[in-house]
Amino acid sequence: MSAISREAAALVGSQRWAALATLDAGEPLASMVAYAIDAGGALLFHVSQLAQHTGNLIEHARCSLVISEPDTLEDDPQRLQRVTLVGAAAVLERSNEGYLAAAEAYLARFPDAQMRFELGDFLLVRFTPDTARYVGGFARAARFAWAEIMESGAS
Repeated sequence: MSAISREAAALVGSQRWAALATLDAGEPLASMVAYAIDAGGALLFHVSQLAQHTGNLIEHARCSLVISEPDTLEDDPQRLQRVTLVGAAAVLERSNEGYLAAAEAYLARFPDAQMRFELGDFLLVRFTPDTARYVGGFARAARFAWAEIMESGAS
């Protein structure tokens, strides 16, 4: 466990809004999604089936998520911490035994989302990263397994 993986874990745990990249009929598509982290270390998205990225996730499970610290407009944005996660997404069916625990984890982070859980077109998606690429500013970058970030304390 390195200092840089701890920084990446802190970044993932401190943010809740990220850019999701999916494959849309062979073309890349980036969208913004809110995320929570479940007890097993996967990230959770609660997304509408009306959104293009949701259909893309259903058709192509492989995707990428970019999480960045906020741009304060005070410094060079190239110095912002950011992490790119690559992995696979899967829809959690409401009948899945882990669905309720995942929904509770999501709602603990986003209590205002409760109403959307009552709508039929929203799906709970579990994104399980394999790898992470972290940039902590100028000349501070590393690539490592997602498991190393989770061991470092993302939550």
